[in-house]
Amino acid sequence: MLARELKGYAGKNPLVLAIPRGAVPMARIIADALGGEADVVLVRKLRAPMQPELAIGSIDEHGHVFLTEYARRLGVSDDYLKREKREQMETLQERRRLYTSVHPAVDPAARIVIVVDDGIATGSTMIAALKSVREKGPSRLVAAAAVAPAENVERIRPYADEVVCLTTPPEFYAVGQFFERFDQVSDEEVVELLRRMGKQNQGADSDDPEVVIPVDGHLLPGNLAVPVGAIGLVIFAHGSGSSRLSPRNLYVAQVLHQARIATLLFDLLTPLEDEIYENRFNIPLLARRLLAATAWLESCPEARGLPIGYFGASTGAAAALIAASDLGHKVRAVVSRGGRPDLAAHALGQVTAATLLIVGGRDDVVIAMNRSAYAQLNAVKELAIIPGATHLFEEPGKLEEAAHLAAGWFGRHLAGERPKSRN
Repeated sequence: MLARELKGYAGKNPLVLAIPRGAVPMARIIADALGGEADVVLVRKLRAPMQPELAIGSIDEHGHVFLTEYARRLGVSDDYLKREKREQMETLQERRRLYTSVHPAVDPAARIVIVVDDGIATGSTMIAALKSVREKGPSRLVAAAAVAPAENVERIRPYADEVVCLTTPPEFYAVGQFFERFDQVSDEEVVELLRRMGKQNQGADSDDPEVVIPVDGHLLPGNLAVPVGAIGLVIFAHGSGSSRLSPRNLYVAQVLHQARIATLLFDLLTPLEDEIYENRFNIPLLARRLLAATAWLESCPEARGLPIGYFGASTGAAAALIAASDLGHKVRAVVSRGGRPDLAAHALGQVTAATLLIVGGRDDVVIAMNRSAYAQLNAVKELAIIPGATHLFEEPGKLEEAAHLAAGWFGRHLAGERPKSRN
């Protein structure tokens, strides 16, 4: 419906910027309909003390702040505001790192720019987004939303050249009440949409080559990236309920590429298999898929002969350790991030690959599992505990720390001589 209202910009190559995460699917649809490009503009709301759902303002990724007129009336102190700004900035920086791994930011200078959100509640987030884009010099700046209170549409008019809003209902309680479906949009969905946007913006063949891996009568999709002068290749094994589009694994892969390490990310299960919850914890099945992918790589000219490593997350780490024990010296290095090596306990003593176990310092149960696994490993090994990180390494800077530990480990053990076992 928004695309129809914006049809006057069709054929003018507009840049449609979504406010993540909810508006990203809408931006993709609108950009396709108008023949334009799509990207994100990163802003976060600033939360009221003791009322996290109430926005007292917003901040963009460059640190520019917009405060509502009632922020001070709510008793917001300078110290609280400083802490809240710092926390939201850290989240924005982490999100930018995740998203940039699949989609470099598009410059809005001298472009028709349409900033899209699924709805406007207070208007502070949209205002921050518009101010952020305006500083970059667009030729025209449009704000577009599905629904908003009429008074908040008027609040944002001074910040845009045009405001398009489908409906301004007198009874407005929440954005979600005006949608038949208002499911949460996940980071994985955003990453996949951005990956497609980047591929479409830059040309059909600009993305990492998509491949299919035949195994057990299925064709499993994957993405293979081989940087110039690659010193080795790392195969990723994602965790339960995830896929090759895991934003955390994609970020780690980007860091590996910078270290001249090739990567293969692929789906260990078909969509139908993934619907059966037990399959996600069927470690022998997952390990068999990883072995099949390793064998398949031998038929790829661009990957043939590169030393192999495995990167496993959660249950994928158990599959990686079992596959490494089966292949012996064919696998030189393994890195486990937040892994479940307890699910591969029977194989740990046979692993010959240099193994790095990375665990979050606040992931107490998994720390205990990894310490036990570390004691059972006979190969070159290291246990790295990252202070302040939880199981998914979602805290600002923690995933980056884990990624660089992994890159250093693979860089040493894939490029160097095969390590000797340590008893």
